[in-house]
Amino acid sequence: MSPTPGGEPRIPECKPAAKTPARPQGEHEVKGLAFRDEGEAEQEAPASPVAARQPRRITWQKLTILPAVLAAVLIATWLWFEQADLDPLSENALSNGQVGKALRQHVELTVISTFFVLIIAIPLGILLTRGAFRKAAPAFMALANMGQATPAIGLLALLVIWMGIGEKAALTGIIIYAVLPVLSNTIAGLRANDPTLLEAARGIGMSPLGVLAKVELPLAIPLILAGVRTALVLNVGTATLATFGGGGGLGVLITTGITNQRMPVLMLGSILTVVLALLVDWLASLAELVLSPRGLEVRT
Repeated sequence: MSPTPGGEPRIPECKPAAKTPARPQGEHEVKGLAFRDEGEAEQEAPASPVAARQPRRITWQKLTILPAVLAAVLIATWLWFEQADLDPLSENALSNGQVGKALRQHVELTVISTFFVLIIAIPLGILLTRGAFRKAAPAFMALANMGQATPAIGLLALLVIWMGIGEKAALTGIIIYAVLPVLSNTIAGLRANDPTLLEAARGIGMSPLGVLAKVELPLAIPLILAGVRTALVLNVGTATLATFGGGGGLGVLITTGITNQRMPVLMLGSILTVVLALLVDWLASLAELVLSPRGLEVRT
């Protein structure tokens, strides 16, 4: 403190303290470091438009390209048949609604066999991942592998000998042949679930049935749907062999064209089978996109 010219001591001037900027709500200072309450940052930060934009599951390309190609193939086939010079045998094989009847039978065989595959393979796959039944999973998988490893025509012949000629033997053969992909994917999907998620579900008091219905199955749906899609396409192809067991279908046109050496009949049966298989696969892919849980999608 220095004296003034008049002899009085000079009082030092006090500078005003620097103002501390006000902290946002939810933020605190501890030892000079700023901390924010958990969850506050996420609540205050506005969602960016890019992050908020959800990618569309089904694009217009997915909806239009393949159906347009299949429609073009069918139109080209129809135009070719309009100009083709068919002999009496070919006309007889394709007249009186034979083509429509064969197509309807083929679709019926595919739909019915797929229905039975689903009600057999999915519950069986769930059962084989529960408790003591897990030990039986290798045995059932071996049986399913044997069913698909057996040549389809040989399996159908054995079933015709046992069950007789008719749609029943053909359906049984198609079902046995298509069980494996659905069964294996169901078991793989349920086994691939994160055990910590299942423990968390049980920890909040969910029953075993609730854990299965609300946690395990939703997480396994993508793999299960992939197996169903594979089984559908398998069924369309295998149903062409149903004609050898008296089951009908588009195989009737194919075998008629081969045995009578009539190329137009053979081509029509083959083209319709390929178009039906691609159409079924396209519909199954759409169902796979729609039914898969959104939370399991990988975003880029």
